[in-house]
Amino acid sequence: MIYGKRIRLRHAERSDIPVFVKWLNDPEVRAGISAYLPMSMAEEEKWFEKSLDRPPEEGIFCIEVRQTSKWAFIGSTSFFNFNWRARKAEIGIMIGDKSFWDKGYGTETMLLMLQHGFETLNLHRIYLKVFATNPRAIRAYEKVGFLLEARLREGNYDDGVYSDDLIMGVLQHEWDIKTKSVRRPR
Repeated sequence: MIYGKRIRLRHAERSDIPVFVKWLNDPEVRAGISAYLPMSMAEEEKWFEKSLDRPPEEGIFCIEVRQTSKWAFIGSTSFFNFNWRARKAEIGIMIGDKSFWDKGYGTETMLLMLQHGFETLNLHRIYLKVFATNPRAIRAYEKVGFLLEARLREGNYDDGVYSDDLIMGVLQHEWDIKTKSVRRPR
């Protein structure tokens, strides 16, 4: 597990599938991610089985928030689309439990994942795609150091309207400067 101040990241388990299905069937949750259709239990089980065949670096992390005496499962995050030669990967996040929106948990998760990506996986570049119609996510990404790299004009289609996709990224040396960390010799 990876621990932060208020959260921890643990690998997804089969028992998490019903919660994922609940979130993915909520149109408000789906609006911020690339899934645009409701999800069945069978489809989510198939997705989970495929995730078990991926390398460990691409494992799905469940985001949990410390409650008084237990941990509450509120979302998920993962790296994917790895290119080990260029030392880069894409990252995604979903805070599925809407009662935890706008409380900084997405920002804290991204900080932990950047630390994990740069300091454990030795990535050089971490990037993501975000809908231009999702200002809450864009602010969280900017807070942790992501910079706008590209705008894919009308790259998304939702509810009969086209909107832009934004590509944002952060480089290892930018992370090092931001966190004032000292690189260890190799």
